Amino acid sequence: MRAEEGQKRRLMKQAFEARRRFRARHRTYRGETSPLKHVGVPEGLYEKCKRCRERFVKDDILENKMVCPSCDSHFRLRAIDRLNMTVDEGTFIEKGLGYISLNPLFQEDYEQKLAENRERTGADEAFIYGYGEIKGIPCVLGVLDSHFMMGSMGSVVGEKVVKSVEYALVRRLPLVLFIASGGARMQEGIYSLMQMAKTAGAIQKLNQQDLLYISILTHPTTGGVSASFASLGDIILAEPEALIGFAGPRVIKQTIKQELPEGFQSAEFLLEKGMLDKIVHRHAMKDTLYRLLYLHEKGARL
Repeated sequence: MRAEEGQKRRLMKQAFEARRRFRARHRTYRGETSPLKHVGVPEGLYEKCKRCRERFVKDDILENKMVCPSCDSHFRLRAIDRLNMTVDEGTFIEKGLGYISLNPLFQEDYEQKLAENRERTGADEAFIYGYGEIKGIPCVLGVLDSHFMMGSMGSVVGEKVVKSVEYALVRRLPLVLFIASGGARMQEGIYSLMQMAKTAGAIQKLNQQDLLYISILTHPTTGGVSASFASLGDIILAEPEALIGFAGPRVIKQTIKQELPEGFQSAEFLLEKGMLDKIVHRHAMKDTLYRLLYLHEKGARL
């Protein structure tokens, strides 16, 4: 009797182990390694709003300029999408091609990260600039892409920002820059920090030549970029609820040993304190830029 019960337990244990191994091989819904592939929604087909958690078909939300129809939250934009929404169709001519970031400090995996970001975004670097027209008015337009290493400023991004300024000087055109950056690129160390002074010096040349510089701060604008050319515009605009600041709230609180006001790094707070000239909804951005460029063009002729 005991022998039969022992044999029964062994058989049950073997069956349990076999079932456990089978489930482990096919448990794709838990994200474990499995020879079977989970067939689900194609990547990139839907976008999820971080505020209201609603999901939308990406093509539909793109038609709405990547603004949530439910809560009006502004999604982060790819540089190419920003250009398509801003310049007149067929007028943008990209400049500054062929600049490739190197690895001056021989940081591990930096070259691999650059290659992955180039393949994923289709861009050489985090900054694109060129000639474009906004409702018929010519300008030099530059866009930082937060999808490429969070729009961080390395030596190539800094150089391309300077080149966009120089191109505006040569063509005697206003400069419009859309900013979206996590700050200086840590993989390049001092070479990245040097770009703060370099870009700020280039913007000073625009001022000396009485050329207009419009800076549009989008989410997020932080670190060395916010502390250099992003904050030097003759006119500084921002998108609603954009995060704008130098260091994070925790670092600031630990440094000054004081309680910080709620939302003190939001575009709305900075507008109240006088750092921004206007907060502009994405749907109204092109019209607003046109009016500013038109007034500047007419004023320059007087």
